[in-house]
Amino acid sequence: MPTGSRTAYVALDLAFLGLSSAIPTLVGAFFSGALADRYDRGRLMRAINLLSIVATVLIAADIVYGPATRLPLPGPAGFFVPLWVIFLYPLWATVTVTTTLFRPAFNTAVPRVVEAAQFGRANGLIYGVAAASSLVGTIGVGVLLGATSAVYAIGVPFVLFFGTQTALLLVDVDLSVTRKTPPRSVLTEARAGFAYLGRRRELLEMTVAALIVNFLSALALVEVALYLQSWLGLSNGIWYGALVATLTAGTAIGFVLASHLKFEMRAGRMIILITGLMGIALLAFGLVRSVWLALPIAFVYGLMPGMIMTIFLSTVQATVPDEMMGRVFSADEVGSYALVPVGQFAGGLLVLALGVQGTYLTAGGAIVLFALLMVVSFGALRRLGYQPHEEVEPAAEPV
Repeated sequence: MPTGSRTAYVALDLAFLGLSSAIPTLVGAFFSGALADRYDRGRLMRAINLLSIVATVLIAADIVYGPATRLPLPGPAGFFVPLWVIFLYPLWATVTVTTTLFRPAFNTAVPRVVEAAQFGRANGLIYGVAAASSLVGTIGVGVLLGATSAVYAIGVPFVLFFGTQTALLLVDVDLSVTRKTPPRSVLTEARAGFAYLGRRRELLEMTVAALIVNFLSALALVEVALYLQSWLGLSNGIWYGALVATLTAGTAIGFVLASHLKFEMRAGRMIILITGLMGIALLAFGLVRSVWLALPIAFVYGLMPGMIMTIFLSTVQATVPDEMMGRVFSADEVGSYALVPVGQFAGGLLVLALGVQGTYLTAGGAIVLFALLMVVSFGALRRLGYQPHEEVEPAAEPV
């Protein structure tokens, strides 16, 4: 089989794999907060994570025992997909959906474990450890894929899911929802969450900011491999791994670093400032031609999303009533997720039109300009902050 054809086939396989989970994940994000605000969050997390474990085991079984019957699909001449790959698509979608459903329930559980003054430190530590574990897991999967069968690589996420389940079973904290209103239909409650977000202008502005920045970041970051090859002139895959690892390490440290910024009273202004720095870092990518300069830039860039996430999580936990918190988190999930695939697609078109350097300069410059726009126009976000020792009174939902 010609190398070019094989590359095209693999690219199509990956595209179909992404599409298989895109719409289910978006739907799951829409309803995830309503579920977290409706059911006991401890039981919900255990049930969702158990489903992740089952799906992971079935993926491993499919790789080993799945039928190899070939199914021709539209695409280049000779393109086919083994039947076991077809079975893989819904299983992979299940894993991604359960991860999406898990996050709002988990994020709303943090205030039950720590005081408001410790939200920043707790969120930074939790997600810093998660990012570091992701980095180690990614490296482990890469090593296992190179040395053994793919089924052994599935053991890495299985171990992580199993460890999560064990930890959840050991948690002895009341994670039931504090509500002033009786539960309604999941769809009604999901819609009520978006209505609440619309009334909280500062949270709406923060969600809009995440939507736009994630889109602009996706324009550039989807082209990392091409950036290394065509702009820096590096074809060895080890450099791709080094750059991704550096980005992830920066993000892990950014989660923890944010808790030392004393951001509580000026959370919105910190988000705007860090957004601007993120744009400057993307601009810097397009101005250097050495990997030894690109790597420290990648680390600095990685710090920014980690810091913004810690500030965002802590601020929502401190300022949103418990009965609405899951839905605010899920609204951010919907907003953050919705335009990322579009940004990835647009990134490819932008590279065709402007080249790799033009793509990074355009994306970085657009983020810097958007940060300046937020300084001028996002007044509610600029004023966003909270007293670490204040408690939020539960608010009744609109009828």
